[in-house]
Amino acid sequence: MEDREASYYERLEGGAVRCLLCPNLCRIVDGKRGRCSQRENRSGRLVALSYGRTVTLNVDPIEKKPLYHFMPGSRILSIGPNGCTLTCDSCQNWGISQEPAPTRFIPPEELVELAAKEGSIGVAFTYTEPLLWFEYLKDAAPALREHGLKSVLVTNGYLNEEPAAEIVPLIDAFNVDLKSMEDDFYRKWCGGTGAGPVRRFIEIAAGVTHVEVTNLLIPGLNDSPENIGALVDWLAGVSDEIPLHFSRFFPQYRMNDRPPTPRQSLEKAYEIAKQRLKHVYIGNIAIGGTENTYCPSCGAEAIRRERYRAEVIGTAGQCPKCRTGLKGVWE
Repeated sequence: MEDREASYYERLEGGAVRCLLCPNLCRIVDGKRGRCSQRENRSGRLVALSYGRTVTLNVDPIEKKPLYHFMPGSRILSIGPNGCTLTCDSCQNWGISQEPAPTRFIPPEELVELAAKEGSIGVAFTYTEPLLWFEYLKDAAPALREHGLKSVLVTNGYLNEEPAAEIVPLIDAFNVDLKSMEDDFYRKWCGGTGAGPVRRFIEIAAGVTHVEVTNLLIPGLNDSPENIGALVDWLAGVSDEIPLHFSRFFPQYRMNDRPPTPRQSLEKAYEIAKQRLKHVYIGNIAIGGTENTYCPSCGAEAIRRERYRAEVIGTAGQCPKCRTGLKGVWE
């Protein structure tokens, strides 16, 4: 494959460049790479090293992303790049996001063929940080759409506003990981500049396409009632119909000595969120009923889930009892 020039950068004095894709705004001298490890300065030209190179290829249930209001019960081809724009101490996939890993090149036209061959509804760009694939997404997502296939991003949402406005309309659904409402959390535990860019990304995406949000609850760091209340109040201000997934933390990477999230912390978060949001879920632990979708009007069960299996009761997107429409993409 040929080198792909990266989008969103500027040339500086002395042959350096500044990457403008994410809020890190890396200044990169000739021959070096940005913090994500996948954008390199070659003689004053920024190159997207990861274009089309995936660390893995799987077919997953859409519920695994997690997306609960987007074509439930379907399966989707899933791929991801090597690298990430953040350096989270709690990373669950650090072996492919924070370390070099073998990759396979899949051009956009082959990706379309693979998705169709697997009987997938499309492609989920996931596992690490797919927004690193900005140039690849601009080619692959329209090709998938042209063939009636969907594009899904599972992302940290850590992107500058201009590239966000360009990429969002090309994507059919997002799950965005909002780690905390606090800037200090992003600075101390994620190596980022703050939470503001992620919140802005969610606002932009929610105005254009389908969005769900995930919050990984880490004991002692972002699981207090105050933390959860601030996140829920803000998300409800964007839209109280955005599904929110609370995910259980397990010891990983540089947080391997921290205990898993207690069940009662997840249950408390669920109770707080249900006061403001219509659709709240708990993942990474079996807590009866918290994976199901209920009608926000009458409380009837509309979708029943067990792990990654989903059973639609009645007509998808509609309450089986009172016929209230449910926010989402159902076909």
